[in-house]
Amino acid sequence: MKKLLLLLVTLVFISCGGILGEEVGRLKINSVSTTNNIIIKEASVYLKKGDVIQFWNDMNIEYQDRLTLMYTIEIWKDGIRTGGAELSPFDKKITIGEIKTTVNNYTKWSFFGKMKHLTIKETGNYTFKANLQQFGDTEYLIKKAEIVLKK
Repeated sequence: MKKLLLLLVTLVFISCGGILGEEVGRLKINSVSTTNNIIIKEASVYLKKGDVIQFWNDMNIEYQDRLTLMYTIEIWKDGIRTGGAELSPFDKKITIGEIKTTVNNYTKWSFFGKMKHLTIKETGNYTFKANLQQFGDTEYLIKKAEIVLKK
C-alpha cells in the first residue's frame, strides 16, 4: 500500500512538471528601474526550433491604493536582438499559490503566475534581458519580482 501511494505521489509530481514546465532561467529583478537607475537582469539558454518558452512571474509585493508595473523584455539570439515584449506582472493566465489581502487600501500580494509564452523559430543561444518599471507614484515595497523562464 505504501509503495502504491509513493508511486502515485511520484506520478503527480512528474505530471505537474510536464504541465508547468521545467525552469531553465530566472531573472531576479527585484527592484523597479528609475530614470537614474535602470536595473536590467538577464538569463541565457540554448533553445531548439519548436521549443516553447513560458514567462512566469514570481512576485511578492505590498502597495497602497493601486499599483501599475510593467516588465520590459528584450530577446537576443546569438548576440542579435530579435524581439521583445512588455508584460504586466498582474496579467496572468495561470496562478499558483496566490495570497492577496487588502486592508484600508493597503495590499499584500504574493503569487506565481504564467504571463505569456513564445515558440522558438530558430535554434540558437537566446538571452532574455528584462527590467521592471512603475507607472504612477503609488507607494510600494517589492519583496520579490522575478521572471522565471520555463520550457
